[in-house]
Amino acid sequence: MAVPKRKVSQARGAKRRAHLALKAKQLGTCSRCSQRILPHTVCVYCGTYREEVVLKVSENDDLS
Repeated sequence: MAVPKRKVSQARGAKRRAHLALKAKQLGTCSRCSQRILPHTVCVYCGTYREEVVLKVSENDDLS
């Protein structure tokens, strides 16, 4: 099994992990109600997916 000869410095380890930072979620907008939603999901505000109503949303639902 391969074992490093020397300790890996903090700078070298940090360079290797530079791309592992968390990224913000990429949100799209609903074409019907213009709310910010995740892509490829049903809009929980108006119940549409790809311009088609697939979920019945009542007026008294509180999503806050």
